[in-house]
Amino acid sequence: MSKEPRAAPLPLSAYPARTNDMVRYGDLDPQGHVNNAVFVTFFETGRVAIFRDPKSGFHVPGANMVMARLEVDFRQELRWPNTLEIGSGIVAFGRTSYTFAQAIFCGEACAATCRATVVLIDDATRRPRPLPDDMLARLRALAMSEPA
Repeated sequence: MSKEPRAAPLPLSAYPARTNDMVRYGDLDPQGHVNNAVFVTFFETGRVAIFRDPKSGFHVPGANMVMARLEVDFRQELRWPNTLEIGSGIVAFGRTSYTFAQAIFCGEACAATCRATVVLIDDATRRPRPLPDDMLARLRALAMSEPA
């Protein structure tokens, strides 16, 4: 199995949206660092801060967003206690979906990066539905260049 080189992460300033979180003692595993599954929760915090904010205008009546794909690259361990910043931006747009690029920072260090593809589904049919034009316009305000 060949190993592809991993590009350096983008700086926090490259991400149009930022959210704070903290490492809790309960996030630790027996090795004394943050469990890998908790990183996914930190990324979720970054996405939810954007899309569940009632002022954002991302709510689509009769529809919800669901996760279709999630890729995480772990870059360094996190320990308790610590404060984190989660950077988020949109790097791809589809007819019914969009893809986030995200990163977790502890101070200046990037602890993990993520790509998350989210699909808009109809509440009644549970099938994908097209992103409304007004939502796409708001999503484009969060657009960023694809991380290398």
